[in-house]
Amino acid sequence: MRHTWEFFSTERIVFGNGSIQELDKILQRLKAKNIFLVTDPGIKGAGIADKIIGLLQNAGYNVAVYDQAVPEPPIETAIECHEFAKSHMDTDAIIGLGGGSSIDLAKVVALLMAHGGHPRDYFGEHRVPGPIAPLIAIPTTAGTGSEVTSVAVLADVENNLKIGISDNYLRPAVALLDPELTVGLPPYVTACSGIDALSHAVEAYTAKNFRYIQAEGELLFKGSLPLADALAFKAIELVAENLVLAVQQGSNLEARSNMLLGSLLAGMAFSNAGTAAAHALAYPIGGLVKSPHGEVTGLLLPYVMEYNTSVEQEKMAKIALAFGVNPAGKTEKELAEAASQEVFKLVEAIGLPTKLSQIGIKAEDLPEIARKTLEINRLIRNNPRVPNQKSLEELLRKAL
Repeated sequence: MRHTWEFFSTERIVFGNGSIQELDKILQRLKAKNIFLVTDPGIKGAGIADKIIGLLQNAGYNVAVYDQAVPEPPIETAIECHEFAKSHMDTDAIIGLGGGSSIDLAKVVALLMAHGGHPRDYFGEHRVPGPIAPLIAIPTTAGTGSEVTSVAVLADVENNLKIGISDNYLRPAVALLDPELTVGLPPYVTACSGIDALSHAVEAYTAKNFRYIQAEGELLFKGSLPLADALAFKAIELVAENLVLAVQQGSNLEARSNMLLGSLLAGMAFSNAGTAAAHALAYPIGGLVKSPHGEVTGLLLPYVMEYNTSVEQEKMAKIALAFGVNPAGKTEKELAEAASQEVFKLVEAIGLPTKLSQIGIKAEDLPEIARKTLEINRLIRNNPRVPNQKSLEELLRKAL
């Protein structure tokens, strides 16, 4: 049984409408002159990258731009991006601009700049030997929380796997969050990223208590702990109140701002507490279908919540209250059971699939999905109800 917990986060967070104007001040503090910007073609096409590049050039910075980031970047893209950076200039600071994939790519490049080698050298937990190159993360989606997390995910195309590099040294030096940059996000992307933020928050909040996590040594994902609980619960409230509005009214800046804040708080929570079965199940499913990660975790979340309710009754009841369920005349058990239903209704309301069959999963895939899920120990040990092959297959059948 563990008696102490630790909490890690990004050193500096700058949040607010128009906060992108703070970039010069931030870079001055980092004593940076040569900037390497990592982004994707969509952000470039939307004019967001040019806005940032203009700000930097007007302030007298030298800027090299790599704008070929792709969702779940392959290992080869990370190597190409690092080579591109090396061939252009001596970089003082890196900016990751975009969704989680652009920020993850920037993290890996910052790691390779500081320590050299190949991305494969760092796969797994606690493999980064020291601080990475100065990195500023500027998210343009409200979902992954990558701007404050200790994880970067790459795709191993050869083996059809997603591989993570997980280390507290990977956290960006600065997270710069400007809600105005998220206003142009299409409804579907808003829905997928927003429900991912909710999955992070719910799984961090309902994770097994840190004292009872059965694993040796220093853990990156430590289970539920008081500070993560407070952040995760606030994130649940923010997403419950604002996600439908952000999807339906993309120009509603208040809803956008609340979603970005929810995503940030969820990122701070889950990067310490960890996620659990919904995320573990999403990995093998993600290998079988082409659905975005957020769509898959969001689809699974209510089924996993229902599965966990019997051992996490008090917290599930609080989640139901965060969703506005009227407690009058209800027992704690009834409230707890309502939580998964509320999340199910939210997934429906934002137009995302609620059944695995809708995204291409077949009944014969279920045993293999369950088997592979049980192998993802760092997430499965976090789940409040201990899963096994039979109970996971049952859960998946309900979701099919």
